[in-house]
Amino acid sequence: MIRNAKPSSYATLPRAGAVLALCALLSACAVGPDYQRPALDVGAAYKEGQVEVPGWKRAQPRDDADRGQWWRVYDDATLNDLVTRLNASNQTIAQAEANYRQALGLVRGARAGFFPTVGAGAGLTRSGSGGGSGSSSSSSGGSGGSNVSNQYSLTGNVSWELDVWGRVRRSVESSEASAAASLADLAATRLSAQAALVQAYLQLRVLDEQKRLLDATVAAYEKSLQLTQNRYNVGVVGQSDVAVARTQVESTRAQSIDLDWQRGQYEHAIAVLMGQAPSHFTLPPATFNVQLPQIPVGLPSELLERRPDVAAAERRAAAANAQIGVAQAAWFPSLTLSANGGFRNGEFAELLTAPARFWSLGPALALTIFDGGAREAQVEQARASYDAQAAAYRQAALVGLREVEDYLIQLRVMESEQTVQRRALESARESLRLIQNQYKAGLVDYLSVAVVDATALSNERSALSLYGNRLVASVNLIVALGGGWDGLGAVSGTATAPASPGATATDASAPAAAASPTPAPAATPSAQP
Repeated sequence: MIRNAKPSSYATLPRAGAVLALCALLSACAVGPDYQRPALDVGAAYKEGQVEVPGWKRAQPRDDADRGQWWRVYDDATLNDLVTRLNASNQTIAQAEANYRQALGLVRGARAGFFPTVGAGAGLTRSGSGGGSGSSSSSSGGSGGSNVSNQYSLTGNVSWELDVWGRVRRSVESSEASAAASLADLAATRLSAQAALVQAYLQLRVLDEQKRLLDATVAAYEKSLQLTQNRYNVGVVGQSDVAVARTQVESTRAQSIDLDWQRGQYEHAIAVLMGQAPSHFTLPPATFNVQLPQIPVGLPSELLERRPDVAAAERRAAAANAQIGVAQAAWFPSLTLSANGGFRNGEFAELLTAPARFWSLGPALALTIFDGGAREAQVEQARASYDAQAAAYRQAALVGLREVEDYLIQLRVMESEQTVQRRALESARESLRLIQNQYKAGLVDYLSVAVVDATALSNERSALSLYGNRLVASVNLIVALGGGWDGLGAVSGTATAPASPGATATDASAPAAAASPTPAPAATPSAQP
């Protein structure tokens, strides 16, 4: 009997193998379009870079490339420490990091669809039914002649939906792309926070220089006021000269006081960016010696590819493309293999015995016949979502290119403006020297000197403000380029042109006011008798 049974059991193996092979073949299919990155031509070179770079190619996201500690190009130890603290404590970055971990959890949840679901259960059921007068009770629980029984069960079940049409694979593909987009969002958030802190710090230091300039000017004007008062006392000048000198002192002091609230706001912003309460953070004034960095402009397209916002947009397009396959899989039948078994008995002592066993095994094929166009609508929705994300990716890339061009031309124009401003400042200082000589000779009154003084001070402050704007624009350019250029090949162009042949090193990299921040030497002689 046993020998006769063996061939029949072995005969089922080829059929089982054929079924498994067919399932494996079907599972290799995945409906829906395979992702192709939306085409985008970024051009041959930056228009404002004025450097043609060979080997320019279409942009492809490489935001995972090392950006390096780009803020170190400003060579400021205090700034380096502040950014390090920001990277560790900024709450916006922490929020983006938590969102990324959430996206990773969704990926793991999507991958769980590849595996069967296994469950187990145990139960106890007590039931009863009414009986007639002639019925006997299986339990002495009452006088109504009711039949009461217990049912014990111990069960297990396995269910596995085969991914025949690639629905699970497309879901995993979409989740992975969304997680990559979330990681790019994290990088973009970190880069944005770093840029905000660097800009706030640089602008605060420019205000410190302006404060130092105004305070020194007030001190010089006070000396001029005292000397003018002395000249008035001896009858050399009129009272109007004293009034003009006093007005000059007080108006300049008011300008100095006005800088306090501006500096305070930058200090508060830096504190919040580092995850601290503003009341717990103070940044004392320091010497301003930050130089403009030399930023490469003749860069290959890989640099734009490293922009995290562009990468995030591209990966959201990939996620939307995978959702088309998920929607199309709903048109095909789902195949589920399920098995369950266990023990069931009315007596607990006999629960785990052979007569109490039961089991079932078999496949189930399910197909929706009519849904009123719901599946077709889902496919159309998925395709439209992909088109929207592809357009968003192209727009993000174009905006990135525009920003690079904007900051390149801004830096170039500001450099030319700084050169002109430097000449204006030199002329203002010379004009001040001449008017002071005329005042000492008694040819003009003090009002004329005050007007030229105000012009010279205005030019000093304009030079500082312009230099601060150039520093801010350099930060914007670095961010627009993706946060730095570590690991890229050498390039021939720079965003800041070299100094003119007749300029000194100080003139080439900083405003004249930074080299000589106080106009006191020029202002004091105006009141000499």
